[in-house]
Amino acid sequence: MSKLNYPLEQMIVIKKNRFDAAIKTLEEKKAILEKAYEKLYDLTQERDEVLKHKNDKLAQLRHEMDAGTTTDKIQQGKVYLKIVDEKLAEKEKKVVEQQKQVDAAQKQVDIATDDLLQKKKDLEKLELHKKEWEKETQYWLQQKENAEQDEQGASTHHLHKREGEVRKKDREKKENNSS
Repeated sequence: MSKLNYPLEQMIVIKKNRFDAAIKTLEEKKAILEKAYEKLYDLTQERDEVLKHKNDKLAQLRHEMDAGTTTDKIQQGKVYLKIVDEKLAEKEKKVVEQQKQVDAAQKQVDIATDDLLQKKKDLEKLELHKKEWEKETQYWLQQKENAEQDEQGASTHHLHKREGEVRKKDREKKENNSS
């Protein structure tokens, strides 16, 4: 029995390559997301340091006000707090922007994951089709082989039957000729 080639074998190769490319893309998108998270963490830490510094300076200013310091020092403290507030606002803006980048990177990971799952489904469907095709082809080849064997058996049977009839006629002739 000869082995037949699956007609969609090239399609399986293409689907497999696309699946492999989707895996690679997903890994790249996850790496980008990881870096975005790390940057967000760093920016959040910087913002929190500025916020802590602001709170420390605010507490220091309140303490000085309670202690009865000069108006110049209070004004100087308020001006410094405004500068710290601006710096805090700048850091907060960076955190918000980075959060947007993290969200965008997460969306790209989600899209890549969906794409990977779709390509995996496509590949699995084709591989399942190949298995079914092989079973069906195997069945039909077996049927064909069985039919050929039946035909050979029938031919052999008829040949033996004819030979038997010819021998029988030959014996009858010999018996008739002997008598």
